[in-house]
Amino acid sequence: MKESFLVLTGDISGFTKVPPDKREKLLRSLRDLITSWASPAEAQIFRGDSFQMLFSEPREALQRSIQIRCWLKSNPLSDNAALDARIAIGIGEVTYRGKTVLDSDGEAFHLSGRAFDSLADNEHLRIVTADRQLNEQLDVICRLMDIITAGWTRSQAEVIFMTLETKTQQQIAAELTIAQSAVSNRLRLAKWTEVEKAVNYISGVLGQASCGCKFTNS
Repeated sequence: MKESFLVLTGDISGFTKVPPDKREKLLRSLRDLITSWASPAEAQIFRGDSFQMLFSEPREALQRSIQIRCWLKSNPLSDNAALDARIAIGIGEVTYRGKTVLDSDGEAFHLSGRAFDSLADNEHLRIVTADRQLNEQLDVICRLMDIITAGWTRSQAEVIFMTLETKTQQQIAAELTIAQSAVSNRLRLAKWTEVEKAVNYISGVLGQASCGCKFTNS
């Protein structure tokens, strides 16, 4: 059985509103972030403000997608620009592994690239597989997630980013020098519990897809 991978393709929404003298710093910081999660061979910035990453686990791909958006939303360089990301994740085979993710090829890259090119301006996450029926269901979930995540404030995004780094509320509170109740309140107002449930569900479904299991309604 051939192994499936997940290719994440994205770019920065609002990048052109960042002052020109701060753009390079922003891109360097983003490069440092994504290469702290994966090797440079599996995480690259290209074509200005675009980026691409390769994953083998659905949950990690989803969580990193959310973290990238949170990082942009809470970045100090976004004072005069509402930064976010538009991301498309394709899941499928990788038939060729080059020196970097940008030199590689396969079904996952094709699905991710085509989905990214067709993203609407207000669409921040799309997940595509070779299963059209599954894609329709994932699209509904992602659209609902977009409605929630689009409203996250800088402080909420900051806390969610740290939560996905597996930090406890007590650790987050200590690092941000706020009360633990404030951390809990930010997560509640961001409806993080609901988003987390969606992430868990999608991760399970994609896990079935990646092992060749047939997705069925149950």
